[in-house]
Amino acid sequence: MTAVTDRDHAGDRWDDGFIARSRHRTTRKGGARGGGSRGGGDALLDDALLDAALLAGDFDDDEEEGEGGGGNRGDGGDGGDGGDDALVRAVSGAGSDGGKVPAPPLSPEAQALRMRLDALRQLVGLSRTRLDGKTLAEAGRVLDEAAARRGLSPQHTVVAIAGATGSGKSTLFNSLAGVQISETGLRRPTTAAPIACSWSDGAAGLLDRLEIPGRLRRRPRETSEAGALRGMVLVDLPDLDSAVGAHRDHVDRVLALVDAVVWVVDPEKYADACLHERYLRPLAGHAEVTFVVLNQVDRLPGEAADLVLDDLRRLLDDDGIALGEHDEPGATVLGLSALTGEGVGELRELLGQFTQERGAATRRISADVDRAAVRLRPLYVADGHSGPSGPEIGEAARAEFEDRLAEAVGAYAAGLAAERAWRRNAGKACGTPWLRLWRWYESRRAPRSLAGLAALSVKGRAPGVSAAAQPEEEVTARQRVEQAVRTVADEAVVGLPDPWAQAVRETAVRGAERLPEALDELAVTLGAAVAVPGAKPPRPAWWPVAVLAQAAMTLVQIFGGLWLVGQIVGVLDPKLVPPVLFMVAGIVGGPLVEWACSIAARGPARRYGQDAERRLRQAAAGCGRARVLEPVAAELLRYREVREQYATVAAGGTKLSTTRQ
Repeated sequence: MTAVTDRDHAGDRWDDGFIARSRHRTTRKGGARGGGSRGGGDALLDDALLDAALLAGDFDDDEEEGEGGGGNRGDGGDGGDGGDDALVRAVSGAGSDGGKVPAPPLSPEAQALRMRLDALRQLVGLSRTRLDGKTLAEAGRVLDEAAARRGLSPQHTVVAIAGATGSGKSTLFNSLAGVQISETGLRRPTTAAPIACSWSDGAAGLLDRLEIPGRLRRRPRETSEAGALRGMVLVDLPDLDSAVGAHRDHVDRVLALVDAVVWVVDPEKYADACLHERYLRPLAGHAEVTFVVLNQVDRLPGEAADLVLDDLRRLLDDDGIALGEHDEPGATVLGLSALTGEGVGELRELLGQFTQERGAATRRISADVDRAAVRLRPLYVADGHSGPSGPEIGEAARAEFEDRLAEAVGAYAAGLAAERAWRRNAGKACGTPWLRLWRWYESRRAPRSLAGLAALSVKGRAPGVSAAAQPEEEVTARQRVEQAVRTVADEAVVGLPDPWAQAVRETAVRGAERLPEALDELAVTLGAAVAVPGAKPPRPAWWPVAVLAQAAMTLVQIFGGLWLVGQIVGVLDPKLVPPVLFMVAGIVGGPLVEWACSIAARGPARRYGQDAERRLRQAAAGCGRARVLEPVAAELLRYREVREQYATVAAGGTKLSTTRQ
């Protein structure tokens, strides 16, 4: 029975039809008693008193029955069961608190949930630029719904009664309320929209969130048993397997918002695939806020009810729903008959205990967070990194990357060139004058030798030669750089989830876009000095001594030669041996000094070449670190941060448990 209602604009409250009927009855009473002789002020006063009586729950049931106001009574009109309809009252407005009350101190479970929600919020924020919006939509919905629920009354527990067609959920709803609220009958579907029954005031905000209009908000019969359910808001849902799509939409919408669910099944359809595959199995993680009742057990003879209950428990176990047996947290399963009242008292007691704990909202939100964490797990957790520090670029990968960049920039070749240049310069300084003249002559005779071409190509004075060789060298260097970047990126993403591995690779590729050009600049800046033969490296301290020794050997040769010439001309006395000895000493001593200098120059030349190679290698490595390694390391650090937040979200802090027995 649901009466047609209108909005009371004066008091801004929903009228369920009794106020209008009471006013009509007052008018009739006034006419009968005084023939309309009472003034308008008295009539308004009567209306106000009756309205106040209705809202306060002090309405006289017998008087209403006697006056014939029961619009949903039978034709008998005088009594009996019709009084139940009179007890059905609309829930008052939000009241002074608007459906909100001051929040009590947080329990350990609520504190753990707050920590998880904060971690989930940070997780979404850190991942927003790395993952698509559809991936994070579920987590965002959980955060929004959690914020909305935590902003409403924590003193109330919203419990939905859901079930398939003909399961008897509306009958159970009326039985718990102690009054005929939800319409029952053989016509299917019977319940077209959610109907709410609240055992206490202050739940208007919660009902507004469920989008239940005021005309479908009711209060139960005031009995001694009703006090045990104070704080509970019971919602009767349409059939979950209704042929009307709007009914199923109501079910899905409300089930996503309530604190707990009582699933009502019957002996014929308790194993229905629609119930298990569409609802129970996806909500397996919500076992602690789930009740599963087998209705209509009065139709099962003997031990058949126990057998059906056992089979129902087996199906729930197959769905992954933990059963709250032996003081373990989980779903509650029991059998009852809403028609005869068998087992309804036990369910009422369980619901009362569940409501008084006032932890259902926390458990429901925690279960939603668990569900979101399970769906997000492939995005944040993957095998491959067993170390406590998480994914990182190993030293071996860094060294290999730097070696590849050094190879691409030609650091080793530059070092060899620097070493040869040092030794060549040493040969020029310590060589005999005759050998130096010969080398000068050769360089003048063949200016386009290999050494000359190398110098000209660096200076850019041989375009005909470099134009053909330079593109091939640039392509080879670019390929080496790209290979180095791919290798270090592949090493860094080992074991990372696919979205973050893709983000790391994209970061490495972006950093490597201008890396070959930067390495070319380094090669020109640092490698030109060693590539140009005219560049002179620094000289060691012993070079002047070697030069003086070589000069002395030359002077000895000249002196011996002049002495011998003087003897031949006849100017000097003929003594062949001394001048020959001087000449032989100079001729042999010069190459010996040059050879000794070349031996002595090997070490400094090698060190000079190694230093040149090291400088070019370090410059290339620094460029690679700034453009590739550091951005990749920053991306990995970001992943470690979000993984830590995900660990907080998935861990759940303190284990939530129920005390239902």
